[in-house]
Amino acid sequence: MKHVAFAADTYITPPGREKLLHRLLFRSRIYYILRFSCVILRYWNIARKDLDHETWSQASFDMFKILEDCGGRFHITGLDNLRKVDGPVVFVGNHMSMLETQVPIGMIFPYKKVVYVIKEQLLAVPFFGAYVKKCISVTRKSPAEDLKQVLTQGAEKIASGRSVMIFPQATRSVEFIPEKFNSLGVKLAKRAGVPVIPMALKTDFWGNGRLIKDFGPLHPGKTIHFEFGEPIEIKGQGKQEHERIMEFIQTRLARWLAEEEQF
Repeated sequence: MKHVAFAADTYITPPGREKLLHRLLFRSRIYYILRFSCVILRYWNIARKDLDHETWSQASFDMFKILEDCGGRFHITGLDNLRKVDGPVVFVGNHMSMLETQVPIGMIFPYKKVVYVIKEQLLAVPFFGAYVKKCISVTRKSPAEDLKQVLTQGAEKIASGRSVMIFPQATRSVEFIPEKFNSLGVKLAKRAGVPVIPMALKTDFWGNGRLIKDFGPLHPGKTIHFEFGEPIEIKGQGKQEHERIMEFIQTRLARWLAEEEQF
């Protein structure tokens, strides 16, 4: 299913999308947590049996709409770059919040079928674990074992026609630290013989919670940014390509932060 919202190169949330009920509830977390839970439960029977990409894409799009209903303002660009490559790619992006594990599938499908590289612990999360059981899981206890797991399973997923999305940072962070942004995505793309599409994002609209990290406060004053870059072919050892990916992310983040400070 192709969502018409993402048919052009750019999508910007029209004004006035926030629901009255969200405002009446004082923009508390109750509204989005209840609606998020409803989406997870709505498709759970399919997810626990055999989740297909069309259903996953619809669930992702439902989450996208919920965030708009909660005052989220999306600015998405570079969608034409998804259509420049026939076949799978490796998406490499920075990692800020839970939002980028919920929304991108709805933007990318049907142009690409995607699996994430995720923490193994997510497989054990009630209900949600069913949605990611076909993803590539890592323990984050042994970098060497994680590298082997991602390169082996990632190459198999790509050979079967699926793209792989990797967030090389060890954990979510609003700050981009190049030293903590590893080149795993480039290594996988080189092994599988596919290009990388860099993905810069600013998703601190969805904050991290103190008690439950995944359900932090929402910040309606912050715009949600996604930008997909030009596909990058990996040549040689991939060092220059890795630098290009980091530069792409850094320049976009700097621009978005500067824009935010003007208001």
